[in-house]
Amino acid sequence: MCTAMTEFSRLLDELHLDGDDDETLPPITALLSKLQQRLIGGPPDPSLLVDTVAGFFRTAEPHRLFDSADGEAALEAAYVSAVCALIGRAALPAYERARDGPPTPDRYARVPDVAARVCGALRGLLGKVEAAGPDRRARGVLMAVAPHVCAYAVTHTQEQPWTSRASREAARRLRASLLGAGSWRDCAHMLTGERAGANGAKAGAGGILEAVLDVLRPRLTKEAWQRGDEVESAFAWTLFQVKRPSLAPHLPRLLGPALLISDHHEPKKCMLGVRCLHHIVVNTASSELRALKRADVMYEALVKLLYGTKNADVIQLVLRCLLDLLPVLESPPSSVPVGPSPAPGRARRRDDVLRLMLTHMEAEHEVALRRVYARALPAYLERMGVSACRHLRRLGRVVPAYLEVSDAPEEVTRIFALRALECILTAAWPRLARSVSVWLPCLLRLLADAPSELGPRRDVARRLSRGAARCAALLAAAAGGRLQVSARVARRMRVKLHVRQRARLCVCVEL
Repeated sequence: MCTAMTEFSRLLDELHLDGDDDETLPPITALLSKLQQRLIGGPPDPSLLVDTVAGFFRTAEPHRLFDSADGEAALEAAYVSAVCALIGRAALPAYERARDGPPTPDRYARVPDVAARVCGALRGLLGKVEAAGPDRRARGVLMAVAPHVCAYAVTHTQEQPWTSRASREAARRLRASLLGAGSWRDCAHMLTGERAGANGAKAGAGGILEAVLDVLRPRLTKEAWQRGDEVESAFAWTLFQVKRPSLAPHLPRLLGPALLISDHHEPKKCMLGVRCLHHIVVNTASSELRALKRADVMYEALVKLLYGTKNADVIQLVLRCLLDLLPVLESPPSSVPVGPSPAPGRARRRDDVLRLMLTHMEAEHEVALRRVYARALPAYLERMGVSACRHLRRLGRVVPAYLEVSDAPEEVTRIFALRALECILTAAWPRLARSVSVWLPCLLRLLADAPSELGPRRDVARRLSRGAARCAALLAAAAGGRLQVSARVARRMRVKLHVRQRARLCVCVEL
């Protein structure tokens, strides 16, 4: 005990805080205020100062840290100020993005070491909170500083230019200490709190999601991003921890930042924003999304990205999100009358998205984008059902064109184009009896060319041949009988079929 008292007094002297013993030791609120001033006005290299603060929290007795005559509100405010000042010593260096360009690794060279030291200091404080047990003042301090500690730990837990392996491990230990101090099971429990059980009782500390959003919200602006404030990853991590049904009550505060991030000019952050929007769509009830036309706003933001970007990764995420968002906006296609044009106000967005996809597919020459669109098309056609008949003319141009062009060795475009054709033949077969001349030539060419084009990739060639055979069988059923493919017909279609291939096709279409 004497050794701990001596160490504590030495640390107070190093921090230039008054007090030598219990009789002259100032209140903890005054100590924290002076500690905050030292942290704010400390030396450029804060390593020694942060280590001293860590020792201060580690050696102090719990009753010294949480016993205050100034009241609980003043104690909590003093701790929040001191913790924010401590976290500020590991803040990312500010810069003007427009003037200085993208950040370089050298800019963050000193951040990981200081961040790891700050994690150690905060762990010391959380350890004292946990040691204090059910003390009401200690729990109040925990709930006051937990949002700031959580946001800081998340910022340094993920692999980023300003983190290292040591700093990420320190941040993970800090997050574990925070969960232990608050008796939270996991991060989702920490953010949303304990839901009421069967008897209506609640256990454990409440959630801190609203307070974390209060910490992050002032930094979620385009002006802050221009100054180099990298807070998007922390917000996304926070959002991904909140799932149905806990997300809906916080939707007004979560949707705005997600839309803002999705509009970011950097593809990586734009993709993060689209993933946030998709998470909201999947984990929120349709009625909540339709309220106040939130789903309409999300739809407009996503379609704008389809028009404005050529990044394959972004478009892939946008198409996946739209696929889950369209059922929220519109009735299922089975309840929509089929005709040359949709009824006013019904099924218009679903048709608009598919029409836009086909327009882009028809004019696209980049292999990466062709693969993205080909992967997405079968799912959209399956959702459209018989309503895809409205787009048969354009599908008749796009799908055969994608079947004719190889993207070896994986043949992703052709495989998914065959799946799209299979969806068309399954859902819209009554309208295809007169379109055999559109679809049959591309299937014959694929059967003839795939084995010779792929060479050693026999597994891929077999997948293509089987897919083409299935489509030919469906096309035969749609035509109302067995398709006869003679050598004369094949020559007219500019396809050279061997006798064995013609026989195999005839057998397949009879299935």
